[in-house]
Amino acid sequence: MKPMNWTRRGLGAVAGAALALGSFALPTFAQTPPGVLIVGQIAEPKSLDPAAVTAVNDFRILVNLYEGLTRYKSGTLEVEPALAESWTISDDGTEYTFTLKPGVKFHDGTEFNAHAVKFNFDRMLDESHPFHNTGPFPLSFFFGSVASTEVVDDLTVKFTLNAPYAPFLSNLAYPTGLIVSPAAVEKHDVDFGRNPSGTGPFTFAEWRSNEAVVLERNADYWGDPAGTDVVVFRPITDANTRVAEMLAGGIDMMVEVPPTSLSQFEGDAFTVAQQAGPHVWFLILNAKEGPFADVRVRQAANYAINKEAIVNDVLEGTAEVAAGPTPPAFAWAYNADLEPYPYDPDKARELLAEAGAEGAELTFYVTEGGSGMLDPIAMGTAIQADLAAVGLNVSIETYEWNTFLGEVNPGLEGKADMAEMAWMTNDPDTLPYLALRTGAWPDQGGFNSGYYSNPKVDELLEAARTATDQAERARLYQEMQTIVQQDAPWVFVANWKQNAVTSDRVEGFGLEPSFLLHLQGVTKN
Repeated sequence: MKPMNWTRRGLGAVAGAALALGSFALPTFAQTPPGVLIVGQIAEPKSLDPAAVTAVNDFRILVNLYEGLTRYKSGTLEVEPALAESWTISDDGTEYTFTLKPGVKFHDGTEFNAHAVKFNFDRMLDESHPFHNTGPFPLSFFFGSVASTEVVDDLTVKFTLNAPYAPFLSNLAYPTGLIVSPAAVEKHDVDFGRNPSGTGPFTFAEWRSNEAVVLERNADYWGDPAGTDVVVFRPITDANTRVAEMLAGGIDMMVEVPPTSLSQFEGDAFTVAQQAGPHVWFLILNAKEGPFADVRVRQAANYAINKEAIVNDVLEGTAEVAAGPTPPAFAWAYNADLEPYPYDPDKARELLAEAGAEGAELTFYVTEGGSGMLDPIAMGTAIQADLAAVGLNVSIETYEWNTFLGEVNPGLEGKADMAEMAWMTNDPDTLPYLALRTGAWPDQGGFNSGYYSNPKVDELLEAARTATDQAERARLYQEMQTIVQQDAPWVFVANWKQNAVTSDRVEGFGLEPSFLLHLQGVTKN
C-alpha cells in the first residue's frame, strides 16, 4: 500500500484505536507503516503561509515546506547560506547583496529567482502590492528596516535598509523570511495559506482541518532527499491525549511532552530529547488600565508568585526561574547580574497596601496549550492561588490556543488584566522589540498587548538593533533588561528546556535551539 493512501484511509483507524486503549496501550499496538512519520502537534495550524503566522506550532510544519535565503546552522543560532549561496554587506551596513542558488524550483514547477525574492518581501512590506491583501503579516516588523528590494539579475537580489540593522541575516533565517512561490500566491490569492508551495524537501499533499496536515517527499528537491516518504502532522491539543497516543503507537513523535509524563518514556522503546533554548514564559500585565497600571502592583505580582514552586513542582525541574525578558540562552546579551524576583508574599502585601490595591478583582486569560506554553492550566491555577494568598481575587478565563491568541494579540484593554504568554526567539532583539516597545502596541501592529511604555527602553532597543559592534549591543540589551525588570510589565516566570520524544523506529532526529522541527534527515523503519 502506498504511504499516501495509508495516511488517508488508515490514520483515523489507528488514532481511534490508540485513543481507545489510552495510557494502558502497549507501544506496539498501532504500528504506523515504514516511511510514514506521524508527528503529534500541540494545536491545529492557523495557516501554511509563513508570512501570515506567528506560532512555533505552525513554523514546525513550514520549515519542511519552505526555505529562506539563510538558515540556522544545525545545533546553533548561527546563520549560514540556504537559498542564497553567498552575500556581501556594504561598508555602512545598509546594503545586502545576495547571490542565489541556481536551478531551484518551487513545488509548482516555477523558478526560484531574484524576482521571487522581491515578490515575497514586497508582498509583506508594500501596502500597494497587488497581493498585500493576502495578509495580514504580523511579523513584518522583522523586516521593517528594508527600504527596498531590487532585482539586480535573475540570481542576484539587493536589499537596501533605512539604517544598519544587526539582526537582519538572522531574521531572514526565521520562518517569517521563508520564500513562497509567487505563482501560487497569484493563483490562490487569500487562500494561499491552504495551498502552500515552497522549495523545501517536502511538498504539500493535503490539510484535513483538525485532523492532519500531510506532506510528501519532494522528488525534485535540489538537495539531499528527505528520509521519509510522508510526514503527517496531527493536531492533538490535549497533552494527556498526545501522551496516550505516543504510548499506543498512534504517533511516532511528539513535541512538548508534559513534565509529569517524561518518566513514562524511559526505556528502549522511546528516545527523549531535551535542550535549553531561547524561551521565556511570562505573564503579560495590563499596564494601561486597572490595578496593573501602578508599577507597585506589577512588582507585587512578581513577589507574590512562587516561581520556584512552579518550576520544581508543576514543571518538575524542566525549566529555570526567569530573571527578566531575555533568555539566558543568549549568553552574550544576557544580564547575568539580574536576580529573579524572590518569593516574598509579605513584600507583595506591602506594595499592594501602598498602592491601595488590596482585594482587587483581576481577569486572567489562560490557554489550554500552545507553542512553548508548557503546562498552562496547572501553572495558571498555581498563579491564581499565589495571588489569592496576598489578597488579589483572580478570575480565570480559559481558551483554545488560536482563540487565545485572537484575544491576547489585539491587546488586553477592556478585556483582561493579565494573560499567559511564551516566546521562543532567534535574536535578543526580537521579543523586546516586538513586545516591549511603545511603538509595538497592538494598534501599531506589534505584540505589546499590555501597553508597556518606557522611552528609555525604546531608545535602548533602537540603538541596539543598529549597533554593529556586538559588545555595544550587549551593553544596551543588558541595560534594557535592568529597566524592564524594575518596571515589571510582565511577571517573569520560567525559561524552559524544550523536549520531544520519538519511538525506537525513528532515527536521525535532533532538537534545534531555534525550536523548529527539521525533519529532512529523519528516517523511520
